[in-house]
Amino acid sequence: MNNTRIHELLKLYLDDSASDLEQSELWDYVNNPFYDAELKHLIGQAFDQQVDGVELTEQEQQNFLDFIYAIDKPVTRRFIKSWPLLTGIAAAIALVVLGVFFFNYRNNGHAYSEVLAAQNRIPGTFDATLTLANGKKIKLSDATNGEIAKEAGISVTKTADGQLVYEIKGKTGAAENINTLSTAKGETYILTLPDKSKVWLNAASIITYSTTFREHGVRKVKLEGEAYFEISKDKTHPFIVQTAKQEVEVLGTHFNINSYHDEPATATTLLEGSVKVKAGKVYKVIKPGQQAINNQGSIAVQQVDVDNVLDWKNGDFYLNHIAFKTAMRKIARWYDMEVIYDDTVPDNMESGGWISRDKPLSSVLKSIESSGLVKFKVVGRKIYVTE
Repeated sequence: MNNTRIHELLKLYLDDSASDLEQSELWDYVNNPFYDAELKHLIGQAFDQQVDGVELTEQEQQNFLDFIYAIDKPVTRRFIKSWPLLTGIAAAIALVVLGVFFFNYRNNGHAYSEVLAAQNRIPGTFDATLTLANGKKIKLSDATNGEIAKEAGISVTKTADGQLVYEIKGKTGAAENINTLSTAKGETYILTLPDKSKVWLNAASIITYSTTFREHGVRKVKLEGEAYFEISKDKTHPFIVQTAKQEVEVLGTHFNINSYHDEPATATTLLEGSVKVKAGKVYKVIKPGQQAINNQGSIAVQQVDVDNVLDWKNGDFYLNHIAFKTAMRKIARWYDMEVIYDDTVPDNMESGGWISRDKPLSSVLKSIESSGLVKFKVVGRKIYVTE
């Protein structure tokens, strides 16, 4: 095996500077069964070797194992001796960890870069779960393209590009059939309602709607989380989005609602047309470029850059001049992580920068770390933040 070449490719990979060809070459080595024995032998020796005369501590060995197995339960040193029995796929993951060990350990005399331990924490996916009126649940990534359900004259189709489309195929009837589309952390999806209105659903969000839709004179959906709406114009059938703290009423327009339960307020942002935001007896009508902030029934209106609000829909994290902890909540939802803050991290700190949501978690965290504001430590599904 050309160890020098593998280490060279691994360093490029961990530095996010490997070309597609170089990445392909690296994984050819890792995935080729011919090299399994040598790879496993190399991994088995990793914790017994010394770098710059400093041997890994038991805790540092534990951290490596926590990452590989993605578990929190204690793992004792005896498991290290069983590494030669690892499967090829586990060996591949461990090899990346080993690259971190070789190339980053010397940056700190007693620790390694744990941001890079998240190297393989990939971004979210295009997926969701559809719950029909009869209680049947359909995981859309598992469903084949084409018609996946039919209820009361409504056809539900999954398109070739992975969208969910409702179409009226016959008489819908008087019964109200309620469907729910939900995304887990790290998932997003696009929904086309029976009136041709489109909804982009962000991660960890739920939208509930009637398939009959216009039967009662209004088009109404319920939202938990965040969604962007492009509403088909219909003057005789108002469109209402109900969240836990407010209602938004429109006739035909484009807008975004952020109503996550862990956010301090519900934010409604308008791109075109007009919307009425109502909380109890209080309401505001906002114009394009404005955002209504509903905080415990008090609605304030402010001018915003709508492109920054729609970063998630456009596949980005816009982090410039927003509250740091707000930014971290976005990141946690997309990568399905938990963020734990040291007491020294202030609540009023602002983040900065911009990065694509299709990057691995390590790239996002390294970008934030480069500002010098905070440091990250990643263990399993937890991100620890210190100043």
